Amino acid sequence: MSPEGAASESKGSDDREPTDAYLVRRFQAGDTDAFTSLMRRHERSVYNLAFRMLGRTEDARDATQDAFLSCYRHLSTFRGDAAFSTWLHRIAVNACYDTLRKRPAVTSIEEEVPDPATVADPSDRSAEAADVQRALLEVPPEYRAVLILHEIQDQPVEAVAAALDIPVGTVKSRLHRARVALGRALAGNPAASVPRPTPRSHD
Repeated sequence: MSPEGAASESKGSDDREPTDAYLVRRFQAGDTDAFTSLMRRHERSVYNLAFRMLGRTEDARDATQDAFLSCYRHLSTFRGDAAFSTWLHRIAVNACYDTLRKRPAVTSIEEEVPDPATVADPSDRSAEAADVQRALLEVPPEYRAVLILHEIQDQPVEAVAAALDIPVGTVKSRLHRARVALGRALAGNPAASVPRPTPRSHD
């Protein structure tokens, strides 16, 4: 394949929307505009993940900023062993964990839920979405991350495992416990009774 053909393939079949991998390579070659394109493409996904993890707009914005700053600092060493989006989600989840360690747990959320589908829905569905968000905050963070990535952001368990750097079996176990915890929270029972995983466990 000619260099021109390889470059075209890297940009995507329609030659209009460059792939993440192509933009990463451009950034690593010194094109800082490529990082801006990556940030614009993934900013909403990272922000929504952070908001659902943290429950407050200010915290979500700070975590999103921290995630992209860390991404910028380390992208030059990114080898592409996983998809860029998977790697970015790992950084974002870690930024959320850092925020959770620095401040008390949130017991309520702001009224606005930054999800496009929710914002456009009638008021009753908006209230339902807010109730789910409040219940999510009752789920232990390690389980919450798995639930958000898999159930809300529709990532397969393999991608979740890669993003969180845990085995697939651990993802499935945490997903089950997260669903139980969320169900208890929605029913008005404290999900804190669900045991939290230890830092080194693969439960």
